[in-house]
Amino acid sequence: MIELKFVALLLQNLMDMIMGSTLAKCAATDLAIQWVGWALASTFKTEKFYDLAGSGTYILLAHLSRVWGGNGHLRQNVQTGLVTAWGLRLGTFLFLRILKEGQDRRFNNVRDSPGTFFVYWSMQALWVFVTLLPTLILNSERRDEPLGPRDYIGWGIWGLGFATEAIADQQKWNFRSDPDNAGKFIHHGLWAYSRHPNYLGEILQWSGLFLSASSVMRGPQYLSAVSPLFVWFLLRHVSGIPILEKQAMKKWGSDPAFQNYIKNTPLLWPFPKFKGE
Repeated sequence: MIELKFVALLLQNLMDMIMGSTLAKCAATDLAIQWVGWALASTFKTEKFYDLAGSGTYILLAHLSRVWGGNGHLRQNVQTGLVTAWGLRLGTFLFLRILKEGQDRRFNNVRDSPGTFFVYWSMQALWVFVTLLPTLILNSERRDEPLGPRDYIGWGIWGLGFATEAIADQQKWNFRSDPDNAGKFIHHGLWAYSRHPNYLGEILQWSGLFLSASSVMRGPQYLSAVSPLFVWFLLRHVSGIPILEKQAMKKWGSDPAFQNYIKNTPLLWPFPKFKGE
């Protein structure tokens, strides 16, 4: 009887420790937001606030982790501010885009199926948590270290990625807004050096944030390097590039100009263009 009470007490203490951790509370909050979002989206059969809910969750968890961590070191404040800047810009852009276009083609066979829709919203919860993991670890860490090269290089990479993504998105928005470009594909500006420069910028941003956060990491915390790798894998092999490339080939695959663009423009990572090539 005493042994059972001891085991029960041990399990209770373990659960309190897990649920009391900043990471666990962020994971629970993340899931709650996405599942409430799914319930509303399924009821109204709309995906119009899917991306907005995702970017909003990034921002909320970044700030909550800093509050729950009970710190507020400069590195944490900067990191949280960069996540906020990314989320506000991209979330606003994606929301305005779907309002303009009326729908997101990713959800054409999904919005009328609550079960499949639930998978999409649950995957967004996973995407948010894994991508944000380095920042959550940083904001949960009470130990602080002086700012160093990794911080400045990481923030510099983030800045390069932020500018790349923002410029690429704006260039494509302007291109599509011009009636003369109806039915055409964009191949100027950053799109002349990469067929998906916006995704390149996204990968750079999360890579930079991992690098800066790693300044205070120890042992297993370095496994959060999965964050930029996860972003790269999803965009390169799952939800981003494969879908867009398939749509582009279906629309312009027989166009010699597009064939030339595909042949001479890298898929993701740009390389220098030299005269005579």
